[in-house]
Amino acid sequence: MIGSLRGVLVDRVRRGDHALELLVEVGGVGYRVVTPTRSFGADPSLGGAVFVHVHTHVREDAIALYGFPTRDERDCFEQLIGARGVGPAGAVTMLSVHSPAALRRAVAAHDVDALVLVPGVGPKSAARLLPELEARLDLEAGADLEVVDGLRPGPAPALQDLRAALVGLGYGAEEIRQVVATLPAEGRVEDLLRLALRDLAAAR
Repeated sequence: MIGSLRGVLVDRVRRGDHALELLVEVGGVGYRVVTPTRSFGADPSLGGAVFVHVHTHVREDAIALYGFPTRDERDCFEQLIGARGVGPAGAVTMLSVHSPAALRRAVAAHDVDALVLVPGVGPKSAARLLPELEARLDLEAGADLEVVDGLRPGPAPALQDLRAALVGLGYGAEEIRQVVATLPAEGRVEDLLRLALRDLAAAR
């Protein structure tokens, strides 16, 4: 069982929109490690030293390594693949869209719209996943979650509508996640949309 690798990054290959395959050389042996695109940045430097927390995934027909820059991200990945219907590829995609902290906040707030930003997760599957992820994820690690009268806050309706509008306009999940994080939770959807479109245009 491989738990971590420390070596030199000698190659990287995109595997779809939400995964990178890194080739990490350790003592003359190259290990192929799949990682979410956001974990090490979309373009990690070749030839540099790298340390990777590894989950070794064993199947009947293959052994695959999944790598992460922090133990927290690896732990979150392992909690995700324990959920029914979430395999390694799905967990990698989730962690390409949401950081572990953002994912915990979404689950604790029962924010279906945040989960729907993950490609391949629709409203029905998100609603099914929420209680299972709530039981599996270490929500205590999201210490910034506010709890009032024993209830965790739900997603702001204005932001739900804003996300839906941006999805309809063709913006990607990562763009939407980043711009929504900078906006106030309350306000008219039209005003929030105008602000979001201004920021998205400036980022491009």
